[in-house]
Amino acid sequence: MALTPEDVPVATVTDGSRVVPLESGSTHSLTSEKDMIKTLLHECLQAKEFAYCPYSKFRVGAALMTNEGNIFVGCNVENACYNLGVCAERTAIQKAISEGHMNFRAIAIASDLEDQFISPCGACRQVMREFGTEWDVFLSRPDGSYLKMTVDELLPMSFGPEDLRKKKVFSVHNGC
Repeated sequence: MALTPEDVPVATVTDGSRVVPLESGSTHSLTSEKDMIKTLLHECLQAKEFAYCPYSKFRVGAALMTNEGNIFVGCNVENACYNLGVCAERTAIQKAISEGHMNFRAIAIASDLEDQFISPCGACRQVMREFGTEWDVFLSRPDGSYLKMTVDELLPMSFGPEDLRKKKVFSVHNGC
């Protein structure tokens, strides 16, 4: 039986994002990790319903939680010029960034794949990596099961912003 958005709790909508109730005095955890996961799964399932995918017919939804408990959702949006489409994960991340949020706790991803967990593409993994390696990624299936990983596990030995600050063998003198 597939998990539906009605099977999990709904978060409160404020200022364009969904804010999940947090434990008293805490800005980093829900009442339980299980509640957080259910909420993220609910939100990514709802987001999937808005996917614009007339070419691939492959719907994807994502729900991204900030460290403060805000949730930003995204869906994939295709384009007739294929490479101009954008994935659900990057949509959610870009929405969060555009609202001033850059510290993420977790993201959940949903699709219609029946027998396997949806996994982010390489571009989405690299965009996730831009904002750290130790936050959680929940890969789900329509039956409600999920696989918990970290960004680091999805993109080992990755290149990130800190690598640009490392000492280099030579300096570039052309204005860079």
